[in-house]
Amino acid sequence: MQTKQQIRQLLLSAGISPNKRLGQHFLIDLNLMRLLVDSASIQEDDIVLEVGCGTGSLTEALLARAGRTIAVELDRNLAEIARKQLAQAKGFDLFNADILESKNRINPAVAGALARAREKHAGRVLLVANLPYNVASPVMMNLVTGPTTADRMYVTVQKEVADRMAARPGTGDYGILSILLDATGDVKTMRTLKPTVFWPQPQVDSAMVSFVRNGAKCSRITKMGLFSKTVHLFMGHRRKTLAACCKLAGGELARIADWPDIFEQCRIDPTQRPEKLGADDYVAIAECAAKSQFLC
Repeated sequence: MQTKQQIRQLLLSAGISPNKRLGQHFLIDLNLMRLLVDSASIQEDDIVLEVGCGTGSLTEALLARAGRTIAVELDRNLAEIARKQLAQAKGFDLFNADILESKNRINPAVAGALARAREKHAGRVLLVANLPYNVASPVMMNLVTGPTTADRMYVTVQKEVADRMAARPGTGDYGILSILLDATGDVKTMRTLKPTVFWPQPQVDSAMVSFVRNGAKCSRITKMGLFSKTVHLFMGHRRKTLAACCKLAGGELARIADWPDIFEQCRIDPTQRPEKLGADDYVAIAECAAKSQFLC
């Protein structure tokens, strides 16, 4: 792991500085970095994905524990620094790329590397990262709904993202991310982080958060893609009534012939607003929608 002085020197030697446009803030508190890694309880047969590896500071600690480490860094200069710093590393892939091909899809090259690693390692897939703010939510949502999935996530994110991760129905922070995480696992905020533990300092607080996939919860969802589309449909129009949202359905959800029957079977009032429903309610709606008798 690298100190603030070491990171500054690496950037200085490369003739660069932190990119404000990309929201680059390096975690420089080594005790917090150790806490993040220790919390993940990484085993030698686990596969670790790190998004936004920067100069490779956290990556060094991950490599010492994981069976395979896959790091992704969008910034070409930082990726080159990390590559040089970790030139002797084994069990390691570094992608100078965007982690997302689109908002709804993990970069195929990264997904392929994870799939190949799964063939060789029987452990878990873990996301352990100081997540860049602009991709934090879509990355986590994709790793929950698949097809590329993570068994656990241990991340630092801006505090507002952490609040959305753990938000409850009816609150201002409640949204799509809250529902997808609650429906498939368990979220825990481990620590609130002040701006001083980063360099350069952000203007907001951050938080260290864990997500552990819950097999029992996931087993209730027979079609994860349909479940995700259901949540996006209703929470995309959270201020409308459920009944009004149905008229805006697209894709396979537009094929549903009788939404009132679905709401009746789920014992849900269609005059409610989507933001009032819990994750269990959305699971129930999606499971009813998946049944053929409700399709045109």
